[in-house]
Amino acid sequence: MKTAILGAGVSGLSLARFLVEGGVPLGELHLFEAAAEVGGLCRSKTVDGFTYDRAGGHILYSKDAAARDWMISCAGGPDAFVETARQTRIRFGDCWVHYPFENGLCDLPAEVNKECIEGYISAYEARSESGSEAPSDFDAWVRWRFGDGIHAHFMRPYNEKIWKRSLSELGSSWVAGRVPEAPLEDVVKASQGVRTEGYVHQSIFHYPETGGFQAITDGIATAVISQVRLNTPVTQLTRHGEGWRVDGEDFDLVISTLPMDELPRIIEGIPAEVAAAMRELSYNSLSSILLAIDSDEQPDFSWVYMPHEEQGPANRVTYISNYSPGNAPAGGSGLQCEVNWRGDGQAPGEELTGEVIAGLERAGLLTKDQVLFSDRSDEGHAYIVYTHGFEERRRRSIDWLESVGVLPLGRFGRYDYHNSDQCVIAARELAAALLERRSAGGQET
Repeated sequence: MKTAILGAGVSGLSLARFLVEGGVPLGELHLFEAAAEVGGLCRSKTVDGFTYDRAGGHILYSKDAAARDWMISCAGGPDAFVETARQTRIRFGDCWVHYPFENGLCDLPAEVNKECIEGYISAYEARSESGSEAPSDFDAWVRWRFGDGIHAHFMRPYNEKIWKRSLSELGSSWVAGRVPEAPLEDVVKASQGVRTEGYVHQSIFHYPETGGFQAITDGIATAVISQVRLNTPVTQLTRHGEGWRVDGEDFDLVISTLPMDELPRIIEGIPAEVAAAMRELSYNSLSSILLAIDSDEQPDFSWVYMPHEEQGPANRVTYISNYSPGNAPAGGSGLQCEVNWRGDGQAPGEELTGEVIAGLERAGLLTKDQVLFSDRSDEGHAYIVYTHGFEERRRRSIDWLESVGVLPLGRFGRYDYHNSDQCVIAARELAAALLERRSAGGQET
């Protein structure tokens, strides 16, 4: 069965490799990739010995040990990775606040601590007494879940910085069930100075020793790289008999990891209401800025959240050289700064890097004279934005694609808020279904 896989990011590469591992002849698979290299959102870049990840600081952790171990084995095995204990902080004025915020209240100024714990307790009591369900509006959800203090001091400014929208424009489905709730007892203890931990599922993570996070997708690609057509964007997808034509070439099966919002300009015959639903799927773009630092004396942090405007445009700073010593030359270190911008807007201009450096200097993370050089990478599709009505638009889009035999896969292929391990898990599940279909159809593997 001649199969086209549109996109050679982590989802497309993983699907192809799982199919080959399941017995599908390599020659049946054809991966179309618009870029000059594979990896998609997992690509990395090295400049003068400093390595950073182009689409934000990635880490490898997973609740699915088999998926994690498969990714590690594809990229050289455990000896090719660094295992790190997560150390994350929030920069609040001149304070380093433990993350998550509600587990670090004792690190705040006393008055802010008081506002946050009183608001948290009030919100907890109100939920318990009323039995109310989670609000569908994200701004209301934050107040309902965390209270007015945490809303005002962290959640509102930080999320507005990330999403570039008022929180009332967003739904809450992406956080309801995704963000674990800290027990009230833990938050009270944290306010009183007794250290508590949250989000322990990320407490240990892995990262490639060399090559950045891209070492993982490069490793996955080794089994299928001969079938990847680089510099080959898909411009037309048309129905032909029981199959599809991709830029005029016939295929029996098509799997698309391309952003769904771009499909109306590629696929012929999409009903108007489905095309509108696809186009209205919202996303944010991302600028990742490497700052090469002339010092290896850095805090033992993994990353730092920057919620406030005076800290500059970066919302998160990753100490990327702490992930692996291979990410910086001896005597140096690398900071990776993330700046989000609306996908329906224009990319920030050349002044962005200077603004980021100035903000980090005000925040006390560096001094300007420590910066040897900078480098910037932009990603058009980086984060899914859950505006109101998102679930209906997504459902309508996926239902139509599956009804005509184009199988969507991946973060933007399905508009699923998936990390890299979840992309691998989804690819593994789809490969299993396709192999079962193949077996039932009597085809040799």
